[in-house]
Amino acid sequence: MHGRRTALTVTWLVLLTVVQVAAFVLLWRFAVRTEHGQLLDTIALTGNKIGQDRIDGLVGTVLNAMSVVSLLAATLVIGFIALIRGRVALAVVATLLVVGANVTTQVAKYVIHRPDFGVDPERAAAGNSLPSGHTTIAAAVAVALVLVLPPRVRAWGALLAVAYTALAGVATLSAGWHRPSDAVASLLIVGAWAAVAGILLLLFQREQAQVEPGDAHWRAVTLFGLAGLALLAVAGYALYSTDEVLAIPVDELNRPRLFDAYLGGAAAIAGAASLMMTLLLVSVHRVVPRHNG
Repeated sequence: MHGRRTALTVTWLVLLTVVQVAAFVLLWRFAVRTEHGQLLDTIALTGNKIGQDRIDGLVGTVLNAMSVVSLLAATLVIGFIALIRGRVALAVVATLLVVGANVTTQVAKYVIHRPDFGVDPERAAAGNSLPSGHTTIAAAVAVALVLVLPPRVRAWGALLAVAYTALAGVATLSAGWHRPSDAVASLLIVGAWAAVAGILLLLFQREQAQVEPGDAHWRAVTLFGLAGLALLAVAGYALYSTDEVLAIPVDELNRPRLFDAYLGGAAAIAGAASLMMTLLLVSVHRVVPRHNG
């Protein structure tokens, strides 16, 4: 029974990895390699100027808190939590997740070329910005934290984690640092690494590990899943609405159109963060059981 359950979980995690990698490739091909995708992103990013002065303080605080030093500190805390629970393998895998996701993001940012279609001349010299490094830091730390937390506080930890991840991703858009696709691409990278981390943890799992069905947190899964789908529906509507005005130069679009595009981009980031956490919670009680044998 244990072997069959493990095989099913591994199959599910492999499928998640493949799907998220494929989604990343499709997003990159559309948002970066096509004029259509670049236009949609640019309109959403241009809309960040509306009301920007009101949230500059919050945005600056969120983004300035992310650095190499803070990432190292957070990783050490995550490893320490796993170790005091007696989970050495969990500490190693959680650290690997954080490092792997961030290295993947930096490598992808370096190798991806952004062709200049004349869509965004102000930022053309900056080159490629996909994926977002800041969003990757926030999401990787958030996911690793949920992995190492005890089951009794995992759902609350996931709520804080998804809120922090969404806030960080939207902050990069609000600050004008990243386009919506940059942040969503980062979430797909972290989601894929989370699935890989789950597979590794199952390989280290002992035969007598006891999985408690009550640790599944299905209420949280349902909440995050519905919230994610609702936010992506908002993003889809905004995408459809923005697609209707692509023939109009960006600097001639009115404020409501720009704000709708910006709001849709923010909803896409928050929705992707919520679904990423949903997928994590679906299987975390199996890859990190209450009793590891």
